[in-house]
Amino acid sequence: MELLKMLNRLLFPRSEEYEKLGAKKALALGFQHAFAMSCATILVPLLTGLDVGVALFCAGCGTLIFHLCTGGRMPTFLGSSFAFISALCGVIGNQSFGATYDEQVSAAMGGIIAAGAFYLLLALIIRLFGRGLIDKLFPPVVRGVGITLIGLNLASSAINNIQTQYGPDGSALPIFGEGYDMPTYVWAWILAAVVCLTAVVLSSCGRGMVKMSSIVIALVGGYVLSLILTKTGIAPAALMNTEVIADYDWVQVPHFVLPSFNITAIGMIAPIAIVTCVEHVGDVYANGAVVAKDFTQDPGLHRTMLGDGLATVFAGLVGGPPNTTYSENTAVLAATGNYNPASLRIAALVAIVVSFFGKAIGVIQSVPNCVLGGACIVLYGMIASVGLRTLVENHVDFTKNRNLCIAAVMLVLAIGGAVIGNATFNFTNIGLGIIVGIILNLAIPDREPAEPGLVAHSVDKSEVVPERKRK
Repeated sequence: MELLKMLNRLLFPRSEEYEKLGAKKALALGFQHAFAMSCATILVPLLTGLDVGVALFCAGCGTLIFHLCTGGRMPTFLGSSFAFISALCGVIGNQSFGATYDEQVSAAMGGIIAAGAFYLLLALIIRLFGRGLIDKLFPPVVRGVGITLIGLNLASSAINNIQTQYGPDGSALPIFGEGYDMPTYVWAWILAAVVCLTAVVLSSCGRGMVKMSSIVIALVGGYVLSLILTKTGIAPAALMNTEVIADYDWVQVPHFVLPSFNITAIGMIAPIAIVTCVEHVGDVYANGAVVAKDFTQDPGLHRTMLGDGLATVFAGLVGGPPNTTYSENTAVLAATGNYNPASLRIAALVAIVVSFFGKAIGVIQSVPNCVLGGACIVLYGMIASVGLRTLVENHVDFTKNRNLCIAAVMLVLAIGGAVIGNATFNFTNIGLGIIVGIILNLAIPDREPAEPGLVAHSVDKSEVVPERKRK
């Protein structure tokens, strides 16, 4: 144990500034973060044809690489990026990139390495031009709305986990349409509500370890309850599929694939890094807003970009999906109130171990979607709330039409589903909203004074509280 502590201090010196965790508490929090990232991380390989074990292995190793680059100061987990799904699907399964599965995956890995190299180039640019560039591109109005968008864009995923049903061909059924099963719908919402309320009550009223482990307790409780209800026939069996566990061996080595470099594949995959870099900045601000630390200054955005880029390059070297900072784990930080990065590194080690443990991957896949949705209602809502808090704490003045317009356009473009580009490369959702916010902020001069009448009616100046000092 002492050797591990010495190694932790040597590799991650900045993590010493956080409250120390006991072994049991750190392990429980680590498993909680592993739960939070697992389902989203394995969904990317399931949709693209990549190996699930490799994805978990890359998520764990990528997280450790990120913590090494940031000195262990920033409590962040890296997992599979959804932004690359369409481009990866365009390469994997396409015989023009190779006659075999491994050849196609190998070509895709070259594109992923190029995407990681773009992160490294951007990290160098930020290092050369300094913090002023970031402050100019991401003022509080863009930052706060951008963080809110991260939560709001994830919101539909939480609800879809609860309500979506699939037909025999695997396609999603229209809600309340032909073939849609109402008992399954009702029970899905009951289980989701139980998980959601459990997480809310434990997070709000619990103490110590119970409060910190509120999400994992809610998820495990929801899993056990679903298992009992479906196996006894009280709830529809369609809610939970435990047969998937039998598809995995107890121990199985992930299917690693080495990269090759195909210009066409690189052109399809690498440009998407432009979008994910913007999302990365938003996640860094969101993480800092939760922890009450300015991670863009210390360890610095150039270091976080470096960590994300190296993690993505590593994934490309072994056959995994590109990595990105995970908002789900930022939400766990907000829900538990514990920010020690050591718990994220434990989660990374859990992901690496599980990548070789087939049955564990099967168990993760068998967690009912409605149980995940119930927990995600709390998690994703936390992120959106942190964005609103950022706007309040930075005293963003919405009596100015300039700020109103920037926020309005960002919200509608990101939430409304606007897409700019084509099927292979496009800006949409969070990336599009933040990019447009940056452009509008730079293009619209900040010369408009606040409207005294509106201020007088909306805010009592005698009650304005000075901005909270950050520890």
